[in-house]
Amino acid sequence: MTPPPPAGKKLSFHAVLEDWAEGMDYCAVSVPTEVTQALGTKGPVLVMARVNDSEPFQVSLFPVGGGRHCIRIKSKVRRETNTETGDRIRVRITVLDRAGVTIPDDLASALRAEGVEEAFKSLPPGKRNFIVRRIADAARPETRQRRIQEGVVAAHERTEKTIDRPPA
Repeated sequence: MTPPPPAGKKLSFHAVLEDWAEGMDYCAVSVPTEVTQALGTKGPVLVMARVNDSEPFQVSLFPVGGGRHCIRIKSKVRRETNTETGDRIRVRITVLDRAGVTIPDDLASALRAEGVEEAFKSLPPGKRNFIVRRIADAARPETRQRRIQEGVVAAHERTEKTIDRPPA
């Protein structure tokens, strides 16, 4: 297995915003082959990204096959940068440590209340990060609460898998 790219690695590139999912709140851009090669992995890569002069946002470069990656650009970022499908943008990324997920206080409290905090921490880093990012992205309190509950369920499922696993 290829090791992940080193945290802190910085790269930038220009790309065209593409409409990847009609009716969804994001576009995507293809990451140039030379950037993917510089990352040294064909798997997902957690990054802090900026589009043009946007505020930084956390996102994963996702693999699309053939050693290529893409990056989703949400409508919030496009509004902030006044960009739309077909526009050429500058993307700057900084690789993040997938294991360095900060668990929000409200999620930590819910996990403790259910006795599954350690199970949550034992989830694969990418899954933990995805759950935490979805919670952080929630616009409404009820959405945030539902996503916290989804994180608790994921931790319970992890506990069940650990219990059901036969000894090695």
